[in-house]
Amino acid sequence: MAAMSGKVVHNVFNALFVQKNRQFGTQYQRDSCAPYMRTLPPFHGGKLAWTGISSMQMGNLSKYQSGFVNRGTVYCNAASSATTVPSLDKVDFLKLQNGSDIRGVAVAGVEGEPVSLTESVTEAIAAAFAAWLLDKKKVDTSRQLRVSIGHDSRISAQLLQDAVSRGIASAGLDVVQYGLASTPAMFNSTLTEENAFLCPVDGAIMMTASHLPYNRNGFKFFTNAGGLGKADIKDILERAANIYSNFLAEGYSLKKASASVKKVDYMAVYTSDLVKAVRIAAGNIEKPLEGFHIIVDAGNGAGGFFAERVLEPLGAITSGSQFLEPDGMFPNHIPNPEDKAAMKAITQAVLDNKANLGIIFDTDVDRSAAVDSTGCELNRNRLIALMSAIVLEEHPGTTIVTDSVTSDGLTSFIEKKLGGKHHRFKRGYKNVIDEAIRLNSVGEESHLAIETSGHGALKENHWLDDGAYLMVKLLNKLASARASGRSDGSKVLIDLVEGLDEPAIAVELRLKINQSHPDLKGRSFRDYGEAVLKHLENSIALDTKLQKAPVNYEGVRVSGFGGWFLLRLSLHDPVLPLNVEAPSREDAVKLGLEVAAALKEFQALDTSALDKFVQPQFQIIETSLKFFPSLTETSIVMRSHSITLVAYLDSLKPGDKADLHANDMSETWLDSL
Repeated sequence: MAAMSGKVVHNVFNALFVQKNRQFGTQYQRDSCAPYMRTLPPFHGGKLAWTGISSMQMGNLSKYQSGFVNRGTVYCNAASSATTVPSLDKVDFLKLQNGSDIRGVAVAGVEGEPVSLTESVTEAIAAAFAAWLLDKKKVDTSRQLRVSIGHDSRISAQLLQDAVSRGIASAGLDVVQYGLASTPAMFNSTLTEENAFLCPVDGAIMMTASHLPYNRNGFKFFTNAGGLGKADIKDILERAANIYSNFLAEGYSLKKASASVKKVDYMAVYTSDLVKAVRIAAGNIEKPLEGFHIIVDAGNGAGGFFAERVLEPLGAITSGSQFLEPDGMFPNHIPNPEDKAAMKAITQAVLDNKANLGIIFDTDVDRSAAVDSTGCELNRNRLIALMSAIVLEEHPGTTIVTDSVTSDGLTSFIEKKLGGKHHRFKRGYKNVIDEAIRLNSVGEESHLAIETSGHGALKENHWLDDGAYLMVKLLNKLASARASGRSDGSKVLIDLVEGLDEPAIAVELRLKINQSHPDLKGRSFRDYGEAVLKHLENSIALDTKLQKAPVNYEGVRVSGFGGWFLLRLSLHDPVLPLNVEAPSREDAVKLGLEVAAALKEFQALDTSALDKFVQPQFQIIETSLKFFPSLTETSIVMRSHSITLVAYLDSLKPGDKADLHANDMSETWLDSL
């Protein structure tokens, strides 16, 4: 492998004998999953190009008994990820890396998105993980390693599960299929001591692409040490490229996995542990949530289990729960606790059903959020504040590690009200978790690592970002409050975040880098982005109205006008996300204008999102505001907001100024705006 550059490009053998509709079984045990058929409509122009494919047909079968017997099996018609083609494609395995995950396109039909996770590519990746695992574990030949595999509700799940099983088995390892599962459960399977369920396993693979569209899929890998890091993923992909080249040399054909493949309902073990945790927190009461009305929104992902297998055994009422059935087309809303439509859906369900609490998960249940009985959303900064309050009650003075886009108000809340320490680090759940682990290793106690995205990991839970466990911590507060005599439902949670100062305006704008623009001058988008950030940093240093954050680990973070902004380079994409928070729209626009003025010379940077943010409220172009050559510092009141005209004009790129012509206009006209 030393001779490999890592960027091995070979032709792809697309798998043969794959039908468009492929029936498969996956574990899911909810009685409400009545058989149904859903036919996809035709799409064009960047959407579905095929028709008549049933995305999922589900029927509940035998009841769960024990061990290896499926409690319920859902049959799905899954779209194929590959078809026979006369020509051979090329594959760059390293392009499948997405930080500490692998992601790609698994379903054909979206214009401009060719399939990259074919069966042959997937089998090579699985075999590479097996080889990597054998090297890491260094076990003697008397013991055969075991790998568990699970998937979310995506329509490509069964196709990839079969390919992964073949890849693992071909390396001589045992395969344990969990079917429909959550990402946290897969990691847990490396820790659980339960022979009846073939645990612990030596490694685990979760097939998911989180909240991405239906045609995507990917892999997350685990050992008992946690999720694999970026270097490990790169290593696996380089190995996969070698294995794949052997496929090409020797010929690739579909083969059935050996008898070493077994099926287990591990979710029974995982959910039982969650139930046990809440009962213990309530003083070993059997049904500590009896009378609580709690609604779950799984977004048609893998989180539907939480209602029946966690909440109901604890005594909670779950009527009104929605989108629990797995459907990889995600017909109702994106399974994403950060998505406005998703949060609106769970909020409305809570209010309509007069529930005490609402819980929402992302597709693979490693992220979550909540809504209280009044419709107050507990996500992003509020969820971090809530979890910080809970953890700091248990571990006074501990350090809370968060991602870079958390608010100044959160810092004040954690440090001044709760008596903890806020360590604001980088974006990326693995970055945040690894930083918390590092702090503990050098003597700084940390018990919580959490992102605004809803990824939250606790030291007590092996630093696993588990959306279900995060919600269990909230349930523990409800249960313990009930046990101590409180009867005001979710108000106990809202009381915990009282005093959190929240901005009136909070936006994220994405500034894309055009990689084909001549202004890059041969540079990579990352080098260009770093040049943008350096220029912004230098510009800020000359502006007395702004103050650069004294401690910052990512991008350029600046305070001013009562708020702050952060411009950073995306972890994986040619994008510079800009986060702005301020006490008013006017102050947010002022911050935006400062950024726009500093970035105007970077022609490959698409600032249209920023331009739209600072311009429309004032409709400068629409009202034909003209350039006044003699102006130096003139503030104009427009639509009850003030804006510094010079700052706006300075932010314009040279080409845009051509539209503004000098013209004599009276102050009366300005006053009339």
